[in-house]
Parts: sequence; structure tokens; C-alpha cells
Amino acid sequence: MLSSRTDPQDRQENIFGLTGEAQSLADTLPELLVEARRIAANVTAGWHGRRRAGPGETFWQFRPFLSGEAAQQVDWRRSARDDNLYVREREWEAAQTIWVWADLSASMRFQSKQASASKRDRALLLMLALTYALNEAGERVGLAGLTRPLASRNAMQTIAETLVHENPEATLPNPDGIRRFSEVVLFSDLLDPPEKLEEWMATVASTGAKGHLVQLLDPIEETFPFTGPTQFEDPENGEQLKAGRAQTWQQEYLHRLAAHKDQISALSRKFGWSYTLHHTDRPAVEPLMLLHSRLADAPEHKMRGGL
Repeated sequence: MLSSRTDPQDRQENIFGLTGEAQSLADTLPELLVEARRIAANVTAGWHGRRRAGPGETFWQFRPFLSGEAAQQVDWRRSARDDNLYVREREWEAAQTIWVWADLSASMRFQSKQASASKRDRALLLMLALTYALNEAGERVGLAGLTRPLASRNAMQTIAETLVHENPEATLPNPDGIRRFSEVVLFSDLLDPPEKLEEWMATVASTGAKGHLVQLLDPIEETFPFTGPTQFEDPENGEQLKAGRAQTWQQEYLHRLAAHKDQISALSRKFGWSYTLHHTDRPAVEPLMLLHSRLADAPEHKMRGGL
């Protein structure tokens, strides 16, 4: 699917190759880090971590022994320290790690005059803000395929630095390392063929992990407001397509886009994942609030369909 452009100057030329794009990220990230903390503060109020007692291997806390419980649950070593009986509780490992990923491919650099940010910058902002909010809530977050799970409060900074040095342009992250009880949050325009997305989702789902898709679209990608002679350019390969009367393409374009989004929504239902559509002229806090509620409900890890 083509990203629409009417002015060649709108295209961000990566004339220095990977080094140029890495420099672009380095220039952009400081402001995004500040904004991410501000936005995260709006959603972290009342956002409590999902650590709780339950089946798992990691020690969580001691609690007083309750009348009626089996005697073998008593931790006698801890109980020997005073006159009370204690039970050792293990942490419920339903959400060991949350993996995040922002699509930084060429199509994500598009920004129309109607949008407050490019799709790339909005994806980065959302990913960094979510990382910060989750760490504040005691969760472990990792950049899928590139970092280990991070529980420290500098996880957001570490992920940002990794992006600059690694400069990943893959639309989808490497699923290696994603395991059961993990969750994956993907920020992308999701304009690649649905078959590619489905293959990746199937690989992730086969591990027992759960996913959340956040599709980012520029407002003009939803409305196709073009008239008269217009030149369109594919940002991924540079191919160009000229329309003499662009307005005659509108209905067919909108039909295809709607069908494409329906396919993504259907894939989300198939694998039991969540799907959020976000437009870059809307406040960034909106998808974060939705992710907040969906991640808060996620510990059940029940696949509602599919595999």
C-alpha cells in the first residue's frame, strides 16, 4: 500500500544511509524522552503492577499463617525468628516480561500537515512512555530481539540508546526470546501485507505469549484528500505513481484501506490479541490509556481463539 505524498520535499531523504537515520534518531529522542515521561505521568496514576501471589518460582513475600491452612505451607525457618508462623508466597509469573517494538521503517517517516508528528516519532513516543509507565509499576520491559528484560527505572533511556546504536528498520521484531507469560506491544502503521503479519503473530502465539497491536495512521491516509494531478511515492522502494485526477481514486483507495484494517482486526481476534487504531493528529495519551486497561486485564492470559 502506498503512502501518499504530494510534495517531494516532504520525504526525509536518508542520504547518509544508516548513519544518517541513526543521527536523526539521536536528534529526536531527547525531546521524546521528556515528552514520554510527561505523558506516562498521566496514565500511571492508579496503574499498579500485576505482581501478586500465585504459582511461580520467584519469592515475593512472607505473610502470616492463617488458621485452617495446611501445616506444610509454613516456612519454619522464617517462623523461628519470632513467635508467629509465616507462609512463603511466590510471585505469580503471569506477566514476566513485556516486549515492546516501534516500527522505524521508511513508511513510518511520513507526516502530513494535519498531523502533529510523524508516524515514526509517535510510535517512539508511545513505546517510550509505555516503557516508563510499566517500569514505574514494577514491570519488566525489553526491546524485542535487542535487549534483555529491564526492571530498572532507566529502562526507557536504555531502550532509546539501543535504538540509536542498533538503528533497527525491521517492521516486525525478532520473536526469539519471547516466551510464555510474555506480552508483546507493537507500534506500527501495519501497512505490510497481512500475510507477513499473520506469520509473525503465529510464531509469537505459538510460544504462549500474548500481543497488542497499535496501528498508527496519518489522518490523510484515512481520508485521501487529493485532487487533480498528484504524484504518489512508495517510501519503501521509491516507486512513483502519477494520477491525472486523484479524486477518482478516492473510493477505491478507501475501500482497500478499510479491507486491510478489517484483516488486521480479524487476525487480532484469531490470536486473541488486542488491536488499537490511532491517528497521529490525536493526543498520544489516548492509546496509552487503552493499553493500560488491556494490560491490566492480561494476567489471565486466556486465548480467546485461534491457536
